[in-house]
Amino acid sequence: MESLKRVVAILEEEDVLQPTGSLLHFKQPQQLQTELDLSLGDAAKEDELWDTLKKITHYSVKTRHPGFLNQLYGGLDDYGLAGEVLASALNTNQYTYEVGPTFTLCEMEVIKRALSLVGFKNGEGIFTPGGSLANMYSLVLARYKKYPEVKEKGISGMPPFVIYTSQDAHYSITKGSHWLGIGTDNVIKVKTDQGGRILPSALEEAIELTLAQGKVPMAVNSTAGTTVLGAYDNFQQVADVCSKYGVWMHVDGCWGGSVIFSKKHSHLLSGIERADSMSWNPHKMLGAPLQCSMILVKEKGLLNAANRAGATYLFQQDKMYDVSYDSGDKSVQCGRKTDALKLWTLWKARGDSGLARAVDDIFHLSRYFLDKIRYREGFKLVLDEFQCTNICFWYIPNRLRNKTEDEDWWEQVHAVAPKLKEKMVLDGCLMIGYQPLNHKNLRNFFRLVITCRPERDEAFFDSVIENLDRLGRDL
Repeated sequence: MESLKRVVAILEEEDVLQPTGSLLHFKQPQQLQTELDLSLGDAAKEDELWDTLKKITHYSVKTRHPGFLNQLYGGLDDYGLAGEVLASALNTNQYTYEVGPTFTLCEMEVIKRALSLVGFKNGEGIFTPGGSLANMYSLVLARYKKYPEVKEKGISGMPPFVIYTSQDAHYSITKGSHWLGIGTDNVIKVKTDQGGRILPSALEEAIELTLAQGKVPMAVNSTAGTTVLGAYDNFQQVADVCSKYGVWMHVDGCWGGSVIFSKKHSHLLSGIERADSMSWNPHKMLGAPLQCSMILVKEKGLLNAANRAGATYLFQQDKMYDVSYDSGDKSVQCGRKTDALKLWTLWKARGDSGLARAVDDIFHLSRYFLDKIRYREGFKLVLDEFQCTNICFWYIPNRLRNKTEDEDWWEQVHAVAPKLKEKMVLDGCLMIGYQPLNHKNLRNFFRLVITCRPERDEAFFDSVIENLDRLGRDL
């Protein structure tokens, strides 16, 4: 198709696939709206359409650029991209073997291998549109496991369900509780230690309080790689508490679950096999194309039991093939994108050992960067050590160095991150996220995130430090 050739030409012209120039060409929203003709109505002339598509590409963030250190994803594995393009071109659905036979088998193989790595010996799983939905699946399963009748009767008249998650966990648990009618007031945010790990003693106290109030402890959400500090909860200890009280244990491994490939770092997931479910996003650390997410469940058959609706126009039981290969009734969705192929392609090409090397490399680079800034003037670490590849730090301009770190000093440091972020974005060299952590009384700091990117090396992270100094020293 001629249109595909033109798309490839734009990607090459705009330096998207192997970016070496600017990370982005930033314009304020109002400016960009005047630059792009996005109006709809009459058909555009062909040249006008392609000119607008080129501008859309030009003003987009090039997340394959090595300087994109902003989120828990970045880069794009070439083999994963090949799988994504093929899946999009074939343009089918994942809900039945009938319309997606090869995709069904790919998803089954990926899920089977992932379950094996995690240690769920007789489990199941399904791909989901993002980690937030995967985490929500865990809540649905926990509720169904506790009270199967809730599927038909609803939650009206039942005692309130309570969910436990750490102060440092992803916000999707709070959002999921709202969507499921559990209520955000029934999400207990359990205290964490200095590094962001859930405190098992505080978790047990929270469950005891719930029982005293006549409420139902429903699920514990623990985390493998928290969003900001990258903390891994102690899964053995969390599992002990969950087992004692008969509470569903979920592990949000969306960010840090990929360490399962590494012999050096998989110890961070010790005890993961004791969980009831786990979410995982290979589009994060491993660089699979967005979105690539799944929920893994220890008990086989539970997804279908909790979600089955039995639509007779899709899931007829007298088909010409084994209908156990139809996966759609395990899902809350009807139409479901064929996301498994991009991960299958990436995994098939790299193998377990290739993915292990990629994970080990980024951990090495994260420790290299950490050691380089540990004693460097102008940098102050949020923690002495980090478990994952998130490195969190404050940048201190010249005027604030060697000063008393009183309340006024911290107020000024708090204002540095947004100003320095603006300078790096306008410069086009870097994007690094920043945030406060109010529950730990931490003012705005940078969170540099390292994902699997073959074009990054130690020299690149030397340049990151130099660019931060160049842009920030005189703030």
